[in-house]
Order: sequence, then structure tokens, then C-alpha cells
Amino acid sequence: MLDPQILRNDIKKTAKALANRGYQLDIDAWNTLEKDRKHYQVLQEQLQNQRTVKSKSIGQAKAKGEDIQPLLDEVKGIGEQLDEAKKKFETIQKEVAKLTLYMPNLAMQDVPLGQDEDDNVEVRKWGTPTTFDFTPKDHVDLGQKNSWLNAENAAKLSGSRFTVLSSSIAKLQRALAQFMLDTHTDKNGYTEYYVPLLVNEATMTGSGQLPKFADDAFITTDEKYLIPTAEVPLTNLFADTIIAKTDLPIKMTAHTPCFRKEAGSYGKDTRGMIRQHQFEKVEMVQIVHPEQSATALEEMTACAEGILKALEIPFRTIILCTGDMGFGAAKTYDIEVWLPGENQYREISSCSNCTDFQARRMKTRYRDENEKKPQLVHTLNGSGLAVGRCLIAVMENYQNEDGSIRIPKVLQPYFAGLEVLK
Repeated sequence: MLDPQILRNDIKKTAKALANRGYQLDIDAWNTLEKDRKHYQVLQEQLQNQRTVKSKSIGQAKAKGEDIQPLLDEVKGIGEQLDEAKKKFETIQKEVAKLTLYMPNLAMQDVPLGQDEDDNVEVRKWGTPTTFDFTPKDHVDLGQKNSWLNAENAAKLSGSRFTVLSSSIAKLQRALAQFMLDTHTDKNGYTEYYVPLLVNEATMTGSGQLPKFADDAFITTDEKYLIPTAEVPLTNLFADTIIAKTDLPIKMTAHTPCFRKEAGSYGKDTRGMIRQHQFEKVEMVQIVHPEQSATALEEMTACAEGILKALEIPFRTIILCTGDMGFGAAKTYDIEVWLPGENQYREISSCSNCTDFQARRMKTRYRDENEKKPQLVHTLNGSGLAVGRCLIAVMENYQNEDGSIRIPKVLQPYFAGLEVLK
């Protein structure tokens, strides 16, 4: 959530920054709301002072033996006006909060301006796209050839955008998730968590999924939400919390299923496992001192890239433009992995610095001995990686002409040294 003070300090500059994020702020409506807010804030102070003065005069009049009923009536009238002013002020404050809940985070200065993915900027590449002396298959054909992937059975069980994995490929997906967790915990300094897959409305709101993305969430009859990513419960572990500065940074990781309706994606990526209602991710989350969040984003992105380097799969890293970033992000790197079956790069991770956007919603702060008041932390999140898409990348980049899959060297220990899946 944006700090309302940013809008109050320079509404035109902020409106322009929001426009770069694709959000059109009604400046006149905001100014009217702000004018009313100031009016009732001042009115409350004036009425409070009036009541205090009149209340003192009651004691003085009583000491003199004067009739105090007129003064009591006057104080009562002032009190009623004060109550009314408080109600009006609270209503306006709720309208301000509701309005800011729909405003995206402001982009950092080094984020390129742009409207969509065509304006994203490549920052680096690693590896050379895999070449074959035969026509490579995509993961769907490889899965069907070996009876590893079954979309028909999944559709019978659940409908479209689900897949049943079996045998060696189910084990390969499990090994990938295990390898990611082992790497992030043993080498990258993250602490592993196991978190609930169902969360409440406050938790979804705290991380920025609600109210804007309600249409993309699965909700139960008792108003619990299936998590779209482990970022949601991990960041909210510290909601309404004041953290000692010495305890920062906090680095967390978790492997969970993720659930999304994929609202607005009708007709996109309907073949295979690229875009599913249920998928798995190993998520990274950091809670850091504001001065460290820029550096933390680079480090987190390097951790995600390190998984692909260890798997020896080519990828490229891009910085998203203002119009293509996620709602809560101030800066985002996307990592795109090479898929020979599609002959293109596809997203496998997004790493974002959300600055104090989520922290303000969650009321997550840190305490510094040298500062009078607790200050908001910065939060970051990143896929480390999307397990299903990583499975696709391994299948397609390590395929043989007969449809078998070579196991990357770093994963062979999870298969007791086995080198090829047939």
C-alpha cells in the first residue's frame, strides 16, 4: 500500500508515476477527499478544545454557586458535534485506505519506462541455447511418449489446466524441489518453512493479492483462500510485528503447491504444463532493512540464477518495465529459461523488491535504538524456482532422440547415480 503522504506531498508527480504503472488517478476526486479529511481533522481539534474549555468553566461556575445546567447542555452539544466529526473523519480515512489499496507500488528510478513485455530490457544471458542433431520434442510429446504426463486423466479428475505426473517424471519433479531447497538452505542462507496452504482474507490483503486480484484466487466456503504462492504466508508471518534491527535480514524459503484461477489467460498456453491451476514452487522471501533491499534483490536473483547454472540450462535475465511489473513490485527481474521444444525463452522466476508496500499493509516494522519510532521494513520475494517449469526445461534440454531424458549431474545423487530416465 502506498504511503498517503506521498500523494499529499506532490499529487501531480505521484499521479504521473502511477500512470507509468498503468493506474489512472482521479486527482480531483483525491483532492476533494483530502480537503474533507483536513476539514474534519481540524474540526475535531477545535471541538475538543472547546469542550475542554467549557468543562473547566463548569467547575468554576459550580464553585461560585451559579446555575451550571446551560454549560452542561453546551458541553453535551459540543460532544455530539465532536462525535459526528469523528464519524465523518473515520469514514473519509476508510475511503482513503480503500483507494490506496488499489494503487500499485511506485517503480524505482532505474526501472525502464514501458507499457508491456515488449519494453522489457535484457540485462544478461547465460549459456548457449541447446542444439540437437534431431528435431527436439516439447515436454508434452516427451511425456506422452513415455506415459509420464497425462492431461486426460487430470481433466477427468479436475478439469482443464491440470496434469497427472507418474513414474520417473514425478520423481524428477520431487528431486528438483529437493535440490532447490537444499541449495537455498545449505548454500544461500535461507531458513526452510512449512506453511499453511489455506489463509484468511487479512493475510491475502497484507501481501497484496486482495482486493485487486480476488478474481484469480480460489476461495473456500468458509472464506479461506488457497495460496497463489508461498510468498503470501511467509511474508505475513511477521504481520503486526516489530523486529529488532539486529535480527535483519530474515531469509525464508518454502516448497508448496500454488493455486491460481489464471483469470484473463483464456486460450493462452493451453497445451501442457506451462500455465496450470495447480503448480509447485520453491519460494524465497526476505525481510530487510530499507537500505539493504536494492542489494538483496540482486542477491536473490543470483540465487535463482544459480539453480539454473547448476542444472546447466541456458537462461536470460530481464528487467521488467513499469507497465509489466507485478502490482506490489517496485523493481522486478524475470529469469527466462530456454525451451528447445518451443524454440524460445519462457519465464521461470520473478524476483521483486516490494520496498515498504507490503510492510505498510501488514504493519511490519523494525526498531532501531537510534530512532524514536519503529520504521517499516522492506520485503522481497522470488521464485527459486517454479518447479513445474524447471521440470519442463530439464525434459526438453536433456532429451535424447529416443525420448529418454538424461539426468543433470547435480540431480543424479537423488536417483542413486542413475544417469538416464527411460
